[in-house]
Amino acid sequence: MTSIITGRRLARDLGEWRTDAPAYRALADRIRLLLLDGRLATGTRIPAERDLSGALDLSRTTVAAAYAKLRDDGYLVSVRGSGSTLALPGGRRGEHEPAGRLPLDFTKATAPAFPGLAAAFARAADQITGYLGHDGFDMVGLPDLREAIAGHYRDRGVPTDPDQVMVTIGAQHALSLVTRTLHSTGERILVEQPTYPHALDTFAAAGARLVALPVQQHTGWDLAQARLQFRRAAPSMAFLMPDFHNPTGLSMPVADREEIVAVAQREGTVLVADETTALLDIDRGPMPPLCAFSPNSANIVTLGSLGKIAWGGLRIGWIRAPQALLGQILRNRPAGDLGTPLFEQLVATILLADLPAMTANRAAGLRRGRDFLVGRLAETLPDWDVVVPDGGLTLWVNTQDASSSALALAARPRGLGLVPGPRFGLDGAFERFLRLPFFYPQDQLAEAVAILAELRDHVGGTPLRVPLQAVI
Repeated sequence: MTSIITGRRLARDLGEWRTDAPAYRALADRIRLLLLDGRLATGTRIPAERDLSGALDLSRTTVAAAYAKLRDDGYLVSVRGSGSTLALPGGRRGEHEPAGRLPLDFTKATAPAFPGLAAAFARAADQITGYLGHDGFDMVGLPDLREAIAGHYRDRGVPTDPDQVMVTIGAQHALSLVTRTLHSTGERILVEQPTYPHALDTFAAAGARLVALPVQQHTGWDLAQARLQFRRAAPSMAFLMPDFHNPTGLSMPVADREEIVAVAQREGTVLVADETTALLDIDRGPMPPLCAFSPNSANIVTLGSLGKIAWGGLRIGWIRAPQALLGQILRNRPAGDLGTPLFEQLVATILLADLPAMTANRAAGLRRGRDFLVGRLAETLPDWDVVVPDGGLTLWVNTQDASSSALALAARPRGLGLVPGPRFGLDGAFERFLRLPFFYPQDQLAEAVAILAELRDHVGGTPLRVPLQAVI
């Protein structure tokens, strides 16, 4: 089914698009960027010229010229009587995806596979024959794996029974299951601002009305605003990443955790804590999870995953929640999938027995990458504001006068894939912020910074005018 975006919605998503370039080119560039970084999907029907011109307070001639530019360069397909839809050059969805084939793909905050992963796969291969009598449709999770996950929470001071755990196909799948169960169309969901982009995608697909909880680069979570939003908006859910938050890398202080749990309970909001980055500690030390402040409460759901600590290709995640809620999720689950693969569950069970080794290995690699990238940025771009996180995979960099969207556009012809700041926010926010992952080889980190420094001198606060075909 073709999705349709209204002029008002597109105007909001465009953010700070006006530059000193001709208006039609600046508008075409920004629409193209929304397509390239995933904020607009291929096949989306964009507004009629009259609709968008009214929403942007532009002449219809300017909008028509922008659409013509997009058509000429293969990013827009128009059919008389049917409107115009976004496309990627090449005529086939995904044929010219903007990242993934770039020499320096910094669009993903990932880490290489844990060195012990191959051995875990080999051990799982020896074990799988014992499970071939199983029908293979596992909607809850193997008992040994659920016990291992429950033990992980008990080790962190939170009493947990295996019946409080459901194994999923990664944390994104877990979030989708939870959202489909807890949220009804039109209800509000509180999200951090900025936040994980694919969480925003999940909530948009559910028809949620999003309410922002600001997370500041230097001061962290705005608890005063949180209290206000919980009271006024009465959100059905609140999505938080309290440990090594993506993209900022910040961790919520213990006192703030305690307060936000209490406020959510008082207002009847279910807290969904995403802990996919919680084990990526560099030099912070242990901190209690949100569920520690109300371990038996029905209003706290915790999501976890091995994707960041073990390997992104191991699609194993989990939900820790009260049994009654897991029962509701289980009833809804067959509409989307028929269970988590058994082989991957065996691998995950083996890895969780070696969790201290995995976390130590990650911490050492993360520290090297973080310190190298922070040092290189300080030498090369000293006016950019960098807060050094004590864990996680990324830096959230204030680029001062440089537009991150302009940098992202200009970097693609140089082989560097970047995600501009607005992808992490609501309503086009964070144009002057850039997320930089640091778990990459040092030569790649150095090359990326060198490219950014060169482009920044030309880009400044406005998008660089480069040939549209050059960015693919």
